[in-house]
Amino acid sequence: MTAYVIFGATGGIGNALCTKLASGGARLAVVARNAAPLEALARATDAVPIVADATAADQVDAAVTRAAQTLGELDGVASCIGSVLLKPAHRTSDAEWLATLTQNLTTSFWIVRAGARALMARGGAITLVSSCAALVGLANHEAIAAAKAGVIGLVRAAAATYAPHAIRVNCVAPGLVRTPATTALTQGPSLDASLRLHPLGRIGEPEDVAAALAFLLAREQTWITGQVLGIDGGLATLRSR
Repeated sequence: MTAYVIFGATGGIGNALCTKLASGGARLAVVARNAAPLEALARATDAVPIVADATAADQVDAAVTRAAQTLGELDGVASCIGSVLLKPAHRTSDAEWLATLTQNLTTSFWIVRAGARALMARGGAITLVSSCAALVGLANHEAIAAAKAGVIGLVRAAAATYAPHAIRVNCVAPGLVRTPATTALTQGPSLDASLRLHPLGRIGEPEDVAAALAFLLAREQTWITGQVLGIDGGLATLRSR
C-alpha cells in the first residue's frame, strides 16, 4: 500500500488528488492551513490531517516528519499549493510580487527539501504544480509566470540532484482550471475569452490535473523524472483557431 503527503490538500486540485489517491487504496497525510475543511477531507479520505502553513519552512519539515511517523515509509510528496495573480508588471505591487513568489515558488522549495530528506533512503516521487503560463507568453501574467517558471527550474535541478537516490521529481503545467481560486476567470465574459485560448474548447477541471499528478506519483512510473507535463487543453503548444 502506498503512502503520500499532499500539501494544499483542501484546494480544488488538492482535494481531487486526495480523493483519487484514496479511492485507489493509498494512505494519505493531508496538509493545509485551515483546520475545518482539512478535517472534513481527512474524514472523507480516511487520511491523517496535519494543519501547517507551507510558507513556513519549519512547519513543512514538521508536517513531513509527522506524516512519516504516522504512515511509516513514504512513497511520495506532492504540492498543490498556488495562487492566481493576473496583472501587468507596472500594476503589481511589491507585496503582490513577494506574495506570489512565496505562495508558489518558496513553498515548492520547502516541500522539495523536506520531501528529499524523507525519501532519501528508499526513493520515491515529488510532484509539484507549475503553469502553462511559464511555457508560453500570456499577457498580464508576469508575476505568476515568473514564479511558476521557477518551479520548473526547481523540478529539473532537483531531479538531477536526487536521481542517484531514486527520487523522481516532476511537475504538471495546467491551463485554466475551474477551482474556487479561479472563479472570477471561469464565469461570465471572462470564461468566453478563456475558452478561446484553449484549443480543446474547454477549461480544465480539478480531476484533469489530479489524474496527471496521480500518474506521476505512482510507483509504476519509475523512469519518469525531470518532466513538465502540460495539462492545458493545448494552450501552450497549439494554435487551432
